[in-house]
Amino acid sequence: MATVLTVAVSAVLLPASATSPAGAAGAPAEIRTVDSDATQSFGRIADAVLTQRTAALLDSTLDTAPDTRPARRTGPLLVGNARLSARVARAEGTALSSLRTRKARLAALGEAYTAADTRITVDRARVHGGRATVQITETTTLTYKKIRGDEPPTTAFQAHHELSFAATPDRKWELTGMTPKDDGPRAVNEPGTPVAKSRDAGPSGTPAATSWPARQQVKPPGTAGYNYATMAAYAEKHWKNYNPAYRKFNDAGGDCTNFISQALKAGGWKHDSGLYSDYRNWWYDASYQTMSWVGADDWAWFTLYSKRASNLSNVYYMGVGDIMQMDFNRDGSKDHSMITTYRSRTGTPYLTYHSTNTYRKSVASIVVSNPNAVYFAYRT
Repeated sequence: MATVLTVAVSAVLLPASATSPAGAAGAPAEIRTVDSDATQSFGRIADAVLTQRTAALLDSTLDTAPDTRPARRTGPLLVGNARLSARVARAEGTALSSLRTRKARLAALGEAYTAADTRITVDRARVHGGRATVQITETTTLTYKKIRGDEPPTTAFQAHHELSFAATPDRKWELTGMTPKDDGPRAVNEPGTPVAKSRDAGPSGTPAATSWPARQQVKPPGTAGYNYATMAAYAEKHWKNYNPAYRKFNDAGGDCTNFISQALKAGGWKHDSGLYSDYRNWWYDASYQTMSWVGADDWAWFTLYSKRASNLSNVYYMGVGDIMQMDFNRDGSKDHSMITTYRSRTGTPYLTYHSTNTYRKSVASIVVSNPNAVYFAYRT
């Protein structure tokens, strides 16, 4: 199946320009920008690599359209003025193998994807001597295969990557590295292990099983004033279009818990006033907020103390408005929070979250992509 290539190149706001890799290699040591042709090549090579990763997850039985980019299969990947280094090419071969294994594990859980669309935005490109550093945003949408019949139409995510390029003697740019820059769980097409920030040991909770199948559970009506549909609608409206009424915390430990707090408030959770550092309080105002509003561990402390939520014994028990948290490195400290915004009739929850910005990702996909994490599920 061929995937449409779309590259949206944003303005590069730096003072000078280098017209080619050869020019960059002989440039003085100061930071310089690349020209539009090179920037297009950077975006296109990123699109090629990330689209190829996503394609490894697609249901191959439906992959009948011809591949219009044979370079991906028959030789070194060369797009415009850029290509992969030998080391990156080998690493991508390993990545594709691991992603095909991930696809098989998802299939065993009853999940598959039939189509995908990847769009790349080059946010910033700069060159220092013969090397370039490029910041990109990937927006990928995958179409769920109708296996049980009640899956949502699509899942989507936004991921940020930093690419490193080196100029070559034959006037090309060579991709020498690509690093994910988000704090949350890995995107479904991202191989490797997510990096968890080191924190002091936080509150314990009851970890949830991730086994499937799990017996069907119907979520009871919420506390008076809680509206789970409103929580879900808020999250799905702002999963990538952030609400300007709230501060962002992407560069301060991640925005995931701030995001679920917003959704819970939209659905009826009330502020609990008091000292900002006391986990027994939960509030946000124009100038500050409690640690429990933005911190995963502190949110868990507040939630269980205040009895606004209780732990569930299996992640598949979650319904719309319920929360899942993850401890990536199993150190007892929670690293990530997300909210359930859809549940299929056959019992699969789908979650939406920030850091990485993600829309309706199934619990199955999260567990398969992060098999070593510890999971906590909360009935709100």
